[in-house]
Amino acid sequence: MANALAELIFIPAPGLGHIMSTVEIAKILVNRDQRLFVTVLVIKPPTGRYGSAITDYIESLAKTNMNHISFIQLPQHESLSNYDPKSPMSMFSDFIPSHSNRVRNVVADMISQPGSRRIAGFVIDMFCTCMVDVANEFNVPTYMFFTSNAAFLGFKFHVQTLCDDLNEDVVEMCGSNTEILVPSFDKPVPTKVFWSLVHTKEGLDYVLRSVKKLREVKGIMVNTFFELETHAIKSLSADNNIPPVYPVGPILTLERSSSDEKPLDDEVITWLDGQPPSSVVFLCFGSMGSFDEPQVKEIAHGLEQSGQRFLWSLRRPPSNEKIEAPSEYKDPTVVLPKGFMERTNGIGKVIGWAPQLAVLAHRAVGAFVSHCGWNSLLESLWFGVPSVTWPMYAEQQMNAFEMVMELGLAVELRLDYRKDVFVPKGPDPVLVTREEIKNGIKRVMEDNDVRTKVKVMSEKSRLAVMEGGSSYASLGCLVQDFMKNIS
Repeated sequence: MANALAELIFIPAPGLGHIMSTVEIAKILVNRDQRLFVTVLVIKPPTGRYGSAITDYIESLAKTNMNHISFIQLPQHESLSNYDPKSPMSMFSDFIPSHSNRVRNVVADMISQPGSRRIAGFVIDMFCTCMVDVANEFNVPTYMFFTSNAAFLGFKFHVQTLCDDLNEDVVEMCGSNTEILVPSFDKPVPTKVFWSLVHTKEGLDYVLRSVKKLREVKGIMVNTFFELETHAIKSLSADNNIPPVYPVGPILTLERSSSDEKPLDDEVITWLDGQPPSSVVFLCFGSMGSFDEPQVKEIAHGLEQSGQRFLWSLRRPPSNEKIEAPSEYKDPTVVLPKGFMERTNGIGKVIGWAPQLAVLAHRAVGAFVSHCGWNSLLESLWFGVPSVTWPMYAEQQMNAFEMVMELGLAVELRLDYRKDVFVPKGPDPVLVTREEIKNGIKRVMEDNDVRTKVKVMSEKSRLAVMEGGSSYASLGCLVQDFMKNIS
């Protein structure tokens, strides 16, 4: 059976960051061992701008010649009947589970084909734990590809311990101004930075159900590397009730397809070409990040008062109550302070959508004001650009806490800012003042200690994925485990 061919069934969540990371780890696996093949089962997101962006991305991939990787888009029409776009939990508790039967049918069809490859495992996303039961029906082991960090993974397990073993009220805890010990964090974690989902009973109930399923998987791939999260990885590995953890990161989408190119890219890069090295502060808040007009004006004043060069990705908030991606301003001056564009002409540039990876890679960029999505933080570390933390939703507050307080690799603007796009009717976030913004930007541009630490970690991130590196070795162990499943 040494030359047997193995099939992996990947099931990512219908989020752009999740799908892009899934495609990257799939490419790494099939390049590592030619006996591996991957079929990605794509859950098409609900309609809207965000859904369209994901569909466009998948269609562009399908047109490229990806050896050993194929894509199957799961039918959607009936599933949408289970989806309430105004309910933040509907995506996780209704929409994704409603695809279980479609996954079951696709896999059964694959197995029935003459000469089909043996399935070595399902590889599911953190929001697709419902698919563990489907894999069990086919007597196939399940693995998870965890698109966030190891410290947060440990937090998820600890939440279950708090509820089931210690009878703690986690929802009430979130509303208190206290700190608790979490084994995967070195320092006590403030409850105000806890993951958004555990702030409500509905969200917490979902988390507890998913963690119970997560304990059933055979292994967990984490998009991190040992040198970055040494404490967290050691704490996870020391717990016999947690499946084996494989740090395989950083997994980054470093190559962009031609379909990603936008006319603005050249203009942005040309502008950066004219700036001194490490002089530009880049502000970008992810695919779902946007602010209302009062906050936009505070950012503008803070940038102007800082005196720093800047590149600002400014997006228009969605106008409805659906979970929707921001759009572009036809004229950004309608929300900016009067005369701002003229006063900052030459030292600053306001754009819409940003080619984030290309910008972070540019020598002129010296700092990154970020929403603290894990993919974005890994990209900034890879290119040696220190971050300023402005978390918005999901687990980003915990990412910010880890980067600033645990690892010293970022500068704090806010750790507990919360503008949860998945709770459209949630409370309005507290305004971040121009003074805070100015001070945060000045600190990151002047803090040589953080800058030095980030440069060192940048080098370690690149060594980790090279032959002989920690993530390279971890991935090798994982591949061996896949192949044992079909022997």
